[in-house]
Amino acid sequence: MKTFGQRADRSGGLRLERMRASPLWQDGERGGGFRNRHPMLPGLRDTSGPRPSLSDFLCGGARRAPSQPLPTVNPLPLWQQPADTGLRATWLGHSTVLVEIDGYKVLTDPVWGPRASPLRFAGPKRFQPVPIKLKTLPLPDVVVISHDHYDHLDYPTVVALARHTPVPIVTSLGVGAHLEAWGVPASRITELDWWESFTLPGGELDIVAAPSQHFSGRGLKDRNATLWSSMVIRSAKHRVFFSGDTGLTTEYEAIRDRLGPFDLIMLEVGAFHPSWGDIHLGPENALKAWQLLGGGPFLPIHWGTFALALHPWDEPAETLIAHAAALQVPLVMPRLGEPVEPSRVDSVTPWWRGVDAGGAAAPTGLTAPLRLPRELPWPLD
Repeated sequence: MKTFGQRADRSGGLRLERMRASPLWQDGERGGGFRNRHPMLPGLRDTSGPRPSLSDFLCGGARRAPSQPLPTVNPLPLWQQPADTGLRATWLGHSTVLVEIDGYKVLTDPVWGPRASPLRFAGPKRFQPVPIKLKTLPLPDVVVISHDHYDHLDYPTVVALARHTPVPIVTSLGVGAHLEAWGVPASRITELDWWESFTLPGGELDIVAAPSQHFSGRGLKDRNATLWSSMVIRSAKHRVFFSGDTGLTTEYEAIRDRLGPFDLIMLEVGAFHPSWGDIHLGPENALKAWQLLGGGPFLPIHWGTFALALHPWDEPAETLIAHAAALQVPLVMPRLGEPVEPSRVDSVTPWWRGVDAGGAAAPTGLTAPLRLPRELPWPLD
């Protein structure tokens, strides 16, 4: 099926040469693949219980989707006006955000498709549509795609972008093989290794790929055949951090030192489970990542769209609210489609509480701020 994409490690040519030259690439008996640079921090993954099974995903969990549509805002009228502060963000669901930064429009991990799945009839189905249709979206200057998982790299969305727009796409090493297989011209694709950058023609906007702790793959036999990254968006006046998918890693300190400080930090908070603690943050570890990144306005992403875990759909938001107050975190939690200028947000309205009459699950206990060594005590191999 076309939705699986094209295996990058079989595409040959310059792409494969660049992949193999990456310090994150490792050859193996069954072929090569990318790896996380650092071993996971102790205690991130809870191995005391079983991992969720297929039956758990099909039948388990309570309130995994809202009982009615979420409140949304039509962003089009406000998008017609420039952002007074030069920085404005519109969360469109899951990890899809339109970032307006000093006159440029950057679209992150665009997913308009109905399922986070290679199949039209099965797999996680979105419970909340995007507030606007893709064809009504203002033309972005650049699209950023963090990695190749289905809830971040969406086949129907990419096909539509390839057919109807000239927009360039910046992504991680190897992901361009999928894009080309779906009709995106190679001239519009830039693949980055960690710490590499792309400068938009004109020289006033950079996209920098940075470390994350995750994995990749769209089929049964292509695990880690492409790279995963966080992304930093930089203009002359502003800097924005976008996590993609990640677990907690001290590499966030290096990102802070090399690319910060940040005027907006977007971190994943949803789709978490104790057995996934090394590859997903969840709300509590997202706050620890926020600390390592040096702080700044925090827009939570990767929630409110798909039921990808067993927790209630609004638990990420409730847990984040409960924990953020003690750390004095400047949360930015707009309704879907609501354009906001981060520096002008001074409070959070918990709009999600009006959706379900049953209320949210009780958050877990408050944890102390994370204290991590600057030098890792573990080998890199």
